[in-house]
Amino acid sequence: MDKLTVDDLLPLERYHKERPRMRAEVLAHKRHRQAPLGPHLTLYFEDRLTMRYQIQEMLRAERIFESEAIAEELEAYNPLIPDGTNLKATMMLEYPDADQRRVALAQLKGVENAVYLEVGTLGRVFAHADEDLERSDETKTSAVHFLRFELDADMRAGLKTGAPLTLGVDHEHYRHELDASAELRNSLAADVD
Repeated sequence: MDKLTVDDLLPLERYHKERPRMRAEVLAHKRHRQAPLGPHLTLYFEDRLTMRYQIQEMLRAERIFESEAIAEELEAYNPLIPDGTNLKATMMLEYPDADQRRVALAQLKGVENAVYLEVGTLGRVFAHADEDLERSDETKTSAVHFLRFELDADMRAGLKTGAPLTLGVDHEHYRHELDASAELRNSLAADVD
C-alpha cells in the first residue's frame, strides 16, 4: 500500500468544503475495520484512507499549512499504513471511569504484547507494539498502542481467499477472542499482497 505524500492531501480551505463527505466515507469504512476484544479493548485497523483522514484532521485542528509541518505529520502517520505484508492497528483500552482506568492500566501492563491474530489454522501471530516509542512504563500500560501484525505468504493468501480470521488477547488479566466477521476479513484482505 502506497504511503501518503503532500499531493494526496487537500489544502485546508478545500478540505473544509469536502470534510462532511470525507468524514461520512471514512466513518462507513472504519465500521468494517474494528474488532472489539472484550468489553474494554478494541483494535482499529488502519489503512491509507484512515491515515489520510487522520492527517487531514490534524492539519485542520492545528491549522497547519507550512510544508515542513505537513511533512512532519506525514512522517508521523505514514508508518501506520500497512505495507502489503502486514496489518496495522491502533489498540485502545477504554474505561469510562478514571479510577477504574487507572487500576486497569496498572493491572494490564504488557497487554499490548499479548494481542494476536490467526489466519485459519496457521498459528498465532503476536503483534509488534509501539515501534515508534515506548508507551508503557514500569507501573502501567498506556490506553493507546500502535500494533503491527507481520503475516507470512501463506497467511496473506489465506486472508485473501477468505480463511477464518481470529483475533484475540491472551494476558493473565484479560483474555478474549473474536472470530472476525466477513466484512472485517474482506476489508483487511485488501491490505495485503
